[in-house]
Order: sequence, then structure tokens, then C-alpha cells
Amino acid sequence: MSRLIRFFTKILDICKLVPMLPVVVIAAIPLALLGDWRPWGNAMAIPVLGNPGFGQWLVIALVLVIVIDTVRGMIDDLRHGQVGVDVLAVVAILSTVAVAEYWASWAVTLMITSGEAIEEYAQAKAERSLTALMEAAPQTAHVVNLPGVGRGFAADKGDSSDGFRRVGSASAAAAAHRFDTVPVEQVQLGDVLMVLPGETVPVDGELLSGTATLDLSNINGEPVPREVFAGARVMSGAVNGSTALTMRATQVAADSQYQRILELVASAQESRPAVVKTADRLAVPFTVLSLVIAGVAWAVSGVPTRFAQVLVLATPCPLLIAAPVAYIAGTGRLAAAGVLIKAQDVLENLGRVTQVFFDKTGTLTVKQPQVVRVEMLPGAATRLNEDHVLMMAGAVESYSVHILSKGIAKAGAEALAGLRQRFEDGQRLCPEPEASWPGHGREYPVVKNINEDAGKGVSGEVNGHAVRVGRLSFAAAGEDGFLAVGEAAPLSPRSGQLPLRGGAQQKDDLRTRFGLLQPDEMASYVSVDGRLIARIVLRDVPRANAKAVLAKLHELGVTELAMLTGDKRASANIIASEVGIDEVHAELFPEDKVAAVRAATGAGKTVTMMVGDGVNDAPVLAVADIGVAMTDGTSTAASESAQVVIMNDNIAAVPRAIAIARRTKRVMLQAVIAGLVLATIGMIAAAFDLIPVVVGAFLQEAIDVVSILWALTALIDRD
Repeated sequence: MSRLIRFFTKILDICKLVPMLPVVVIAAIPLALLGDWRPWGNAMAIPVLGNPGFGQWLVIALVLVIVIDTVRGMIDDLRHGQVGVDVLAVVAILSTVAVAEYWASWAVTLMITSGEAIEEYAQAKAERSLTALMEAAPQTAHVVNLPGVGRGFAADKGDSSDGFRRVGSASAAAAAHRFDTVPVEQVQLGDVLMVLPGETVPVDGELLSGTATLDLSNINGEPVPREVFAGARVMSGAVNGSTALTMRATQVAADSQYQRILELVASAQESRPAVVKTADRLAVPFTVLSLVIAGVAWAVSGVPTRFAQVLVLATPCPLLIAAPVAYIAGTGRLAAAGVLIKAQDVLENLGRVTQVFFDKTGTLTVKQPQVVRVEMLPGAATRLNEDHVLMMAGAVESYSVHILSKGIAKAGAEALAGLRQRFEDGQRLCPEPEASWPGHGREYPVVKNINEDAGKGVSGEVNGHAVRVGRLSFAAAGEDGFLAVGEAAPLSPRSGQLPLRGGAQQKDDLRTRFGLLQPDEMASYVSVDGRLIARIVLRDVPRANAKAVLAKLHELGVTELAMLTGDKRASANIIASEVGIDEVHAELFPEDKVAAVRAATGAGKTVTMMVGDGVNDAPVLAVADIGVAMTDGTSTAASESAQVVIMNDNIAAVPRAIAIARRTKRVMLQAVIAGLVLATIGMIAAAFDLIPVVVGAFLQEAIDVVSILWALTALIDRD
């Protein structure tokens, strides 16, 4: 029963989109029952038309309505620079009336109205992913009106002589419901907003609540909700978790992130790729060919009906509908894959890419250097292992803003999880008295007295131990700034320190004991309780899927993969060899990157793509035939200047976008060619009187349906 209800609901929706469709369908009843009924006798005989019956006059009226509407649409198309080729349908329907083939006239009217319905359905199907993005757009916002944070607070603080701020009765009344719900367009900069559980964040802002859990899948496709903390940027389009949050608006709705995404979607929907424009132009010679075949058939046979027989089979719909439907379907698939394009021409060019340039840091590699190993100082007496070192270093580095701090903090969190698991499994290797110190057995370490010395390192106390992380001279030195000497207890909180003359020689000896670093490696040194015990080695690490992605690009026929980076050549060559880059351009400034891409772009039939993520990539993204910006959903200069924006920060979207583009164009060509070939065969058969005019009208409708459904297969994921 529910399926039947859904079926009739869909039928009703289609009828709302094309109101003439049910009228045409119902008109078949009087045409069948009262087609030849003439209560007026011969009083209404008209030249050419003769004396139609009651049901036939209804069909003629429908024909006039549809012809007028079609001609109006053709004129509107011409005003917008598009060729109006519905002249075939107009001539076909008028010719069937002229030869008194009223059932054929009804069939053509049904063909036109049902064709509109099919087109609407196909467009809606193709745009489903894009429509979902638009429907998720925030519409309202809750502006907090509590005393002290409302809009009027900054203008009139209401200070009085007794030192207290007056709160009027109006403010007190407003505070009773805490916020006003307004259209999102009315949100002003600085407004404090409340986002209730499950609601969409209305504008970009800064989180005021201590913590919040946000679903960013609408923005960047990230499947797991992200936990953010006070002061974090909150993007419009994110869906709030299970608790209400408060935020301060830093952008109005028109400038917020989700609105930028919608602008990209709208520009892609409204644009017409060159191949679709070509299809429009091809419809003109097809129209001429159809009229020639119909005219020759009439002239040779001497039967006017033959003209109508041919034209009812002449359908330019594979060109006019199937081509744009296929491209909109491709655009929708890209959106579902987290890839937004700014125009449908980009979709066409994507399929022709022959050379791809990649930025290194943040594109081929992860965004921050990652820990690759921990080296314990040879000969250092300590009970700590690599996990302990990482846990302690990560605890203090989590308070630092240094470029290496995030990588060490991340590795420290992973090490802490391993230590915690071993503790839960019953492992107790820490001796007394250390086992009784603060932090042992706790879920998180106890951290105190954090101090960062800019450019040198960060120090603090972790579970009762003095920890220093940073440059070798900083980590090896004591609190008084001198290098430590002598044998001290390996875990005593305060080991002896003595001034050491010739400290540089001591530092060099320590570095030599660790061994040499590779050209692309960097290190932070760690001391615990005044004794240097280890160094943490970090490097730019290729994305886990980078090598497979580049191999896939070669499989897709991309002939050359190049790296453009400002990094040192030795480091660039190491990353290039690991991921499979063909050509390396290192130690470049932004203008050098522009020159390299511009030189390749102007070389013959090469179609270039540049993939980057940073602000310094913006100029080169604009120069390439296709600029691709990788982002996690935030708006940067790179994404502003690129034609393609990857919203989920996944490099695998690059070959996937190329594959989708190629399949989209292939499906479009198949749909167009198949439709035109079938229509041409049908017209030739009708010219030889092999297909009756009524049958031809229904056959033409079948050709349209086949062509459009074929175009919709661009939605199917076969890549």
C-alpha cells in the first residue's frame, strides 16, 4: 500500500511540474468517444481543417496552446544566446493537424508534454547531490539577547553612578527566552548565536562554548564528527552535536563558508560546457536534414501525410536534453565525491588532462612533519623506553606553537594510548618510588610548569619529572643554562649540574653519538630530569595513498607527473622517489612555479592541472588549465583562485575526478549518437511509408526516453 501511495505521489509531483500533461492524457477520452461527433452539422467547416468533430476540436485547441508556449520558449532561448530548435516539434504537430491525423496530433502533444516531464525528472535525478547541498543550507539563526551580550550592549552599557550596569525591564523580559530566531541574512558581525542540538551552524564564527562536537560531512565529507574547543573556528553548514553551543559571528551569511559552496554549485549548474553548446549547434543541421527528408518524401510520393510521418520521428532531444543531463549528472557525482567545480567546462577539460603538477608540502605529504622514529642516546642509563619519551615530550609539546609540536603531540597521544593499554593489561614495570608519583596509572599525565623559550624549546614537569624538548643545546642544558656532566641518578627529579667550559664540544659529541640525519629529516632532543636521553626524528611524510594515487593517474593516461616545491632539492627528491613523481622542480619561489606551469600549458595539446593547498599556490593555480585546491572545507586563497575545489582534503579525489569526467563525456556521446542514429533510421523508414504517423509519434517518444535514460547512467559509479 505504501508503495502505491509513493507511486501516486510521484505522479502528482510530475503533474505539478508539467500541468499540461494530465490535460493531454484526459483529452484522449473525448477524442476516442466523441471524435467524429458534430452536433453543429456542417456549419463549422474550415479550409484546410475541414469539419473536425468535437473531440478533434479539443485536440486542435491543445495543439494551439502547446505551439504558442513552444514558440514563446524558442524566443526566450534566442534572447539568452541559445538556438531555439523546437521548430521541428512545431512543424510536426501542425502538419499532423493539416493532414487530419488527429491521433498523431494527440500523440505529438503527449510527446512534448511527457518529454518536459521526463526532462524535469532527469534534471532532478542528475542534480540530486547538488540539491541535497542546497537544501541543507541554514535558513535561521538564534541571536542571543541576554543582558551583556545582546546587540544593544555595545551601544548602551547603561552604567550608573553606583558602579552597576542597569538592566531595563525590556532586557529582563528578553532574557526570559534567551534568544531571538531571525532569518540567517539578518545576522550581524559580532552577534552571539546559540546553535541547538542537531541544528546547522548558520554563519562562520568563533566558538564560545568550552567544547562542541560538529558533523562536517556537508562541508568536506568527513565521516566522523570533529570535537572542537573554545576559540576554534566554526563553519556554517556544520551540524551541531548533542549539546547546545554558543558562538560569535565573524562573518555575515553571504560571506560564510557554506554560502561559498552554494555559489560554486550554482555557477556550475548555470554554466554550459562547450560540448553542450556544440550539441545545440548540431541540432540546427539535424533540423534542416529532417525537413529535407520530409520534403523529399512528400515530393516523391505526392502524399502530404508522408511529410508528417517523417517529422513526427525527427527528435533533437538527444542533443537538447541528453547532453546537458549527462553533464549535470557528472557534476552531481563530483559533488558526492567531495569535489566542487566552478563551471561545467571544467568537467570537460578534466577528462583531457595530460600533465599534472603537484605542490609537495601539504599536498603530496601530510600538512605537518610527523614522527618517524625515536632514537635513545647510546650509553644513556635510563629505564624509559621510546613510548615513555614520546608520551612525556608530547605532553609538553601539546602546549607549544612550534611547527614540530603538532607532530610530536600526535605521536605522544598514540604512545600514551599504548602505555595505558599495557597498564590495563596488568604490566607494572615502574619501580618505587616512581610508581607512586603523580600521574602513574592515571588516564592522562599530570603536567605542570610549562614554559616555552621561543626558538629553543619547551620545558615542563610531567608526572613529577622535569622534561625539556627542543634544540640540542636547550634539551641538554640544565635550568641554569649549562650542559650537564657527571653521572646522576637516571630518574631523580633534580640531578647535579656543573658549569662546563667548552660546551660546544660537548654538544658536538652528543650529536655524533646519535648519528647523522637524512637530508629531509629534522630532530627535537629530549632530556628527562636534567639528562639528555633521546631525540625524536621527524620528516615530511607522504600521504598514505599518494603513491597509489599517482599510479592511478598514470593508468588514466596522464603522461607526466611533476612536483613544484620551494623545499630543498635533496628533500624533494626523496619524496618524489617514494610516491612516483616523474619530474622535480625544487627551490622555487611562487613566480618560478607560475613560469614552469605556463611553459607547459603553452606546449602543443598539453592540458595541465596544478594541485595545491597553500596560499602561495594561488597564483600557479590560476595559470594552469585546471587549478585544483585541496582543502578541509575552509576557504583559502588557493580555493578562491582554483577551478576545482576538493572539500575533503583527500588527494585520491584527483584521479577520481578525472575518471568521472571521462565517463561523463563518454556517456553523453553515447546517448547523443544513439538517439540521433535511431531517429534518422526512423525518418528514413517513415519516408518509405514503413511507419504509420501515429506509431511514429510514439516511437519518437521511445527514442527520447532511451537517450535520456542512457545519459542518466552517468550517475552510476563504474570507475
